[in-house]
Amino acid sequence: MSADILSFVITVLVRFIQIYNVLLIVRILLSWFQTAGWAMQIMSFLSPITDPYLNIFRSIIPPLGGLDFSPFLAFILLNVLQSLLISAMPTGSFP
Repeated sequence: MSADILSFVITVLVRFIQIYNVLLIVRILLSWFQTAGWAMQIMSFLSPITDPYLNIFRSIIPPLGGLDFSPFLAFILLNVLQSLLISAMPTGSFP
C-alpha cells in the first residue's frame, strides 16, 4: 500500500515537472515576441508562474550581451530533479 502511495506522489511530481518545463519553454519563446499584443497577454499569465523560479537563476547568471542563459540552468535542475524522482520510484511503477 505504501509503495502505491509513493508511486502516486512521485508520478504527480514528475508530471508537474513536465508541465512546468513546457510552461518555461512557452514563456521563453514568447519573450522573443514582446512587441506582439497576443504574446503579452499570454506572458502576463505565465510570468507570475515562471519568473520566481527563473529569477533564482538570474541572480546566479546575469544576462550576458543581452542574452539570458539562466533558463539553461533552470532546465538542468528540473531535469536532474525529475531523474532523481524517477530513480526513487519503486521498480516497474512508472507508467
